[in-house]
Amino acid sequence: MCAMNVEYKCPRSCVPVNSFWGEKRNKCFRALCCKGPPPPRPEYDLVCIGLSGSGKTTLLSQLCSESPENIVSTTGFSIKAVPFQNAILNVKELGGADNIRKYWSRYYQGSQGVIFVLDSASSEDDLETARNELHSALQHPQLCTLPFLILANHQDKPAARSVQEIKKYFELEPLARGKRWILKPCSLDDMEAVKDSFSLLINLLEERDFEPSRM
Repeated sequence: MCAMNVEYKCPRSCVPVNSFWGEKRNKCFRALCCKGPPPPRPEYDLVCIGLSGSGKTTLLSQLCSESPENIVSTTGFSIKAVPFQNAILNVKELGGADNIRKYWSRYYQGSQGVIFVLDSASSEDDLETARNELHSALQHPQLCTLPFLILANHQDKPAARSVQEIKKYFELEPLARGKRWILKPCSLDDMEAVKDSFSLLINLLEERDFEPSRM
């Protein structure tokens, strides 16, 4: 007895499938043929802070593949959608000038994570100021439970402090104990390492999504 040639026509006008191959293969073909667009990437709202000159604007612009010629230091705040393979980060960058930092907390609401950029080659005074600002952010009620990515920027400069020196000087181990934070060296010379650091932050954000709600 010959096999019947029964055609299945995909509702999306794909190539007809002959039942000669069996129902199982028909199902596989339909799954591939009629597959819709990939699910949208999750989006996370982040706040990016740090002193003027730390390199926040340049790092974010490079991640967005913007031309270096168009980079202008942020004086108020700006928002960039930074695309990654598994997520989109909507980063609100706040200016780091003295007269702006006192208003940072007004822009914290709705943040799901924090990026803190510091100049690892800065003067002792600026490093102390950065330390105080980071301590304030880590303890702020709207940020204290969020994951932090701390970038020790300008590692390509001769005066740059190492990550270990930064960790000790900023007293991160005692201050941030129990919090989720990442401290990584970075520079414009190695943007792949910067992207890897952001990927680690995305992992922390994803873990937060799957945390069971607390009653």
